[in-house]
Amino acid sequence: MKNPGVFITLEGIEGVGKSTLADFIGAQLQEGGHTVCRTREPGGTRAGEAIRAILLEGHDLAITDETELLLIFAARAQHLDEVIRPALARGEVVLCDRFTDATYAYQGGGRGIPHTRIAELETRVQDGLRPRYTLLFDAPVATGLARAGRRGAADRFETETTHFFERVRAAYLGLAAAEPDRFRVIDADQPLQQVQDATRNILEELALC
Repeated sequence: MKNPGVFITLEGIEGVGKSTLADFIGAQLQEGGHTVCRTREPGGTRAGEAIRAILLEGHDLAITDETELLLIFAARAQHLDEVIRPALARGEVVLCDRFTDATYAYQGGGRGIPHTRIAELETRVQDGLRPRYTLLFDAPVATGLARAGRRGAADRFETETTHFFERVRAAYLGLAAAEPDRFRVIDADQPLQQVQDATRNILEELALC
């Protein structure tokens, strides 16, 4: 029987370098002999990417917090069925840029949606499936937003206030403190090479490369 796959998620506020680091991590995992399924949220499927466009580019849409939450979980349900569960069943390492921790951080911490409301949807949609490991790349909000601002036009979330992102960051750190066995927090307020070195050390510690 094929070994079960490993579900790894990457989290953090805007500008911490998750996309760049996902390339690095994917390469490290492949060098370690793993078949890697790279994906992201919201998105990962045709339906999910359409929802992503609404959530990130819908500057002129009056999207309520509840609508935003339901759209995210709708995209997640499709993502799990179409991409994540099949890849794990094949024994692959699923490397996902954001997952449900982002919902607790952004919609919970940032928007103020009750934790219990998010947990209800998590239970219904995920049916117990959670990441085995989560790498949280952490940096001060001012650093992250300055980096994000150099990437081009801001998306719908990037136009939020500094206070919003402070709440998001605090929520992330609270999640990590509550689940130290799953989370690894990496200081992203460093030069890229140092962040990569710290990330590689964690992958080696977890026997993934």
